[in-house]
Amino acid sequence: MKNTIYKYIFNEFLRYFLISLFALAIIVWTIQSVNFLDLVTEDGHAFATYFNYSFLTLSKVLTKLMPFCFMLALVITISKLEKDNEIIVLWTSGLNKIYIVNLLFKISLIIMFVQLILTSIINPTFLNISRDVIKNSQLQFIPSLLKVKQFNDTVEGLTIFVDKKNQNQIYNNIFIRDEGKILSKVGTESSTIFARSGHMSSDETQLVLYNGNIQKLNEDGDVNIIKFEKTILNLSGISTKSISEPKIQETSTLEILNCITNKPTNMHNCDQNKKSLMDIKIEFNKRFGTPIYIPLIALICSFLLSSRRDQKIYTYNKYIFFTVGFIVLAMSEVIVRYSGTSWMHSATYYLIPLLLLPLFYLLLLRKFKYENLF
Repeated sequence: MKNTIYKYIFNEFLRYFLISLFALAIIVWTIQSVNFLDLVTEDGHAFATYFNYSFLTLSKVLTKLMPFCFMLALVITISKLEKDNEIIVLWTSGLNKIYIVNLLFKISLIIMFVQLILTSIINPTFLNISRDVIKNSQLQFIPSLLKVKQFNDTVEGLTIFVDKKNQNQIYNNIFIRDEGKILSKVGTESSTIFARSGHMSSDETQLVLYNGNIQKLNEDGDVNIIKFEKTILNLSGISTKSISEPKIQETSTLEILNCITNKPTNMHNCDQNKKSLMDIKIEFNKRFGTPIYIPLIALICSFLLSSRRDQKIYTYNKYIFFTVGFIVLAMSEVIVRYSGTSWMHSATYYLIPLLLLPLFYLLLLRKFKYENLF
């Protein structure tokens, strides 16, 4: 009998949890993906790069939303059982409320474990792959470099300015400053190009310039000026200055742990200065501390089981406990940002849920043990 009841409650919770998680994830991911359009419009990457990069960030969105959706699903599940009088049936069948609390706590441990896998393994791996997608991507939309009345420095070491563009796709008064040997690989330190007009080639990989000059600064400090009536610049294969090195959240957990313990690591942003170590500790605490708050949320929502319809605030209970749970989640996000300032702050971040868990459970145990259900 108990197994049937547990299975029913679990299925109800799982249904609400998955629906809320993926519905919110799609909304957040879509909004986030719109922001990533700069990879195409500003940086000139291909749409394939944009879609791959956006898709690989989906796991991060799911991880961020999981604690909130867990709390939302619990509140909806308990409220539905109350509304449909299913809880009364459970009580009359001899099932004490503390058994339901234990079930909800066990479910929270499952969600916590999934969250730990996501934060410590899956997220860093996927985000690191997404960074490799950007790193190994070449500029596909060269025309995005030519923006009227704007100094475009999308490509590191290369600045392009266009004064006008007519209806025939002809650019007028073009200025190009190459400080990174992008256009001239050898022989010069830097070069400056002026042209009265120009246009893109049919395959959009070359820039054809007319009536201008090229000023080249040689290694000995001399400036050579070369006039031209027509010249062609090959812009294919150049890369933007999009960040290609992995950020802290894109670094594997093992590398972060090696950095914290001052062991050999390939982590490029592992610096032993105070600011860098603080950021690394914060990231570590996010991965392993935040999931611990999920069981605490389960116990907070379990207080909804103590609601009685004869209470004056019965109709407001679900909003009250939902608000309390939301505040706990919000505070966990705030506190973790200060957890890296010292080991004491880090320990406090972990101790808060670990100390409140037995306290809340004892309160629930005491409340339900002698509760008069009838």
